[in-house]
Amino acid sequence: MAGFRARDMAALGHRMVPHPAVTLALEFGAGQPIVNDASGRQQRGSLVAGLGIGFGGAIWVRGENVECVQVRLSPVVARAVLDVSPSDLDGSMVALDDLWGREASRIREQLAAVSSWKDRFALTDALLLRRRESRSSSVDPEVAWAWHRIVAGRGLVRVDRLAAEVGWSRKRLWSRFRSQIGLQPKRAAKLVRFDHAAHRLAVGESPSRVAAESGYTDQSHLHRDVVAFTGVTPATVADEPWLAVDDIAWTSHPTPTRPLGS
Repeated sequence: MAGFRARDMAALGHRMVPHPAVTLALEFGAGQPIVNDASGRQQRGSLVAGLGIGFGGAIWVRGENVECVQVRLSPVVARAVLDVSPSDLDGSMVALDDLWGREASRIREQLAAVSSWKDRFALTDALLLRRRESRSSSVDPEVAWAWHRIVAGRGLVRVDRLAAEVGWSRKRLWSRFRSQIGLQPKRAAKLVRFDHAAHRLAVGESPSRVAAESGYTDQSHLHRDVVAFTGVTPATVADEPWLAVDDIAWTSHPTPTRPLGS
């Protein structure tokens, strides 16, 4: 979870870097964030974005006087919390009003009524916990276990072994994983590996070291992967503001709010 305050993001805005989570953005400021994709479609205000959204550098966020709380949710719990399956999102975004109706307006009003990020995070925590506890998970234990194995292994697990480890056929695991998580296991592993590498780049580690220690064949392999996921080179992606919402990238920004564009 992170808080954003942006007085004025540039006309183009900030690139959305793919992440192995379903993203919930709760806006409450004077202005609304505006999200554009490569096809020209536009989304304003609070939204839910699918797993790995922004592939190829296709999603950009801009706006003036924007304040929002951004939450990254594991796809294992996303459906129970959000009322939408990660597979239904399919890497796209949907307005929160369309999912939550009046509840989306209520949380916006509550976030705007308090003055500290600590209180906003507490409100958001309480909301998500309440929604999570009132709904059962729709993810098979075997699928959840496979996802957690991929994340714990930083994307370096042998995905062809996951089915054997859960006692399922390969076809069954691939089908259930895709329908419940939103990506095939191999694609999920590549996204997790990329995310780990991108955040190491963001804290200043050299591309050669990141490639060697993150499971890439060589630095050229890392370069190709970063370009495929973001549309830019490793040197460029290391300075992307969107990466700075995670603890690993907060070495020089230890506070929970990240003032994009201010």
